[in-house]
Amino acid sequence: MTERTIIALVSAPGGFAGRTDPIAVDSRWWPDAEPVNQALEHLLGVPTTVLRLVSAEGGERSAGGLVTYHVEAHGEPDRAKLRPADEPGADAELRLPWARPGGPAELVAWADAQVDRTGPATQVKTWNLSSVHRLSTANGTAWLKAVPPFFADEGEVIAMVAARDPALVPEVIASGPRRVLLADVPGEDCWDVTPEQVERIVPRWVAVQNALAGEPRLTPSAVPMPSFGLPDTLVHGDFHPGNWRSSGVVIDWSDAVWGHPALDAARLMAFSPALSEVISRVWSRAWLEHRPDSRPLEALDVARRASHLHNAVRYQEFLDNIEESERIYHRDDPANELRAALRLVTG
Repeated sequence: MTERTIIALVSAPGGFAGRTDPIAVDSRWWPDAEPVNQALEHLLGVPTTVLRLVSAEGGERSAGGLVTYHVEAHGEPDRAKLRPADEPGADAELRLPWARPGGPAELVAWADAQVDRTGPATQVKTWNLSSVHRLSTANGTAWLKAVPPFFADEGEVIAMVAARDPALVPEVIASGPRRVLLADVPGEDCWDVTPEQVERIVPRWVAVQNALAGEPRLTPSAVPMPSFGLPDTLVHGDFHPGNWRSSGVVIDWSDAVWGHPALDAARLMAFSPALSEVISRVWSRAWLEHRPDSRPLEALDVARRASHLHNAVRYQEFLDNIEESERIYHRDDPANELRAALRLVTG
């Protein structure tokens, strides 16, 4: 497993300060900012915030290798620990607000107006699709998340689901344009999803989708499908088990679109192939309870291909709307999704 080494280009209140030597960090994943800031504070003596990825050498699929970041220091760093370097460009086309100096601080200031924070704001993750901070508050842990303009308004989507099943979604403390402040969700991520968790979550989500069916309330899916007796409705868009919590809550609703519900089941099956039969059975049975005349298994067969086509279009949308240096996260994804769809057609 390739580990991650980082170089930080450090901007400080007194101007650009230089770069660090390569530093090993605990997490191999490029968007994971918390271990980067921990290492830099130990080295430089001041808190820092990761703004954006500048370049990556080596590694594989958003992990490992030598990664260079632009970092903002909150206080004057120990310049004896830095080497001369060219200052990163002040701005670039399509750069997101949180990737600019002062951007993460503005998000935290917005959150501070909503809650009584009792400790430092911890930057957990930052990349071209989201900025995430963990906040200690008088009422427990809260999560501050911001997303780009091409994503759904997560606060609006969660409210739609909560109106039908409030226990299926996180509690929204506050929301604003492309940002939400969420209460902590107990439990663990369900990457190693079990049949019992499928039985627990999938029928509840199907019930919500059935209840919300009707006129589109979000951007339609990129790939229309024949209905097979099922309605177009709210689609989570990234319904894999890593976005489920063991407490029965589904998170990360910013990929949501309006489309055929089988797209979510197909996404789940792609992440959990060992449970494909369980997922297919549970999902189809749930829909037949609501729509007895529907043909969910036929829909799911088509959705396995349509899901990859939808993903290809979405990944291309990411590439078209993020700055050049951060396209490395998704550069191969549209072609990979098209190849996956082709494999299902040709066998």
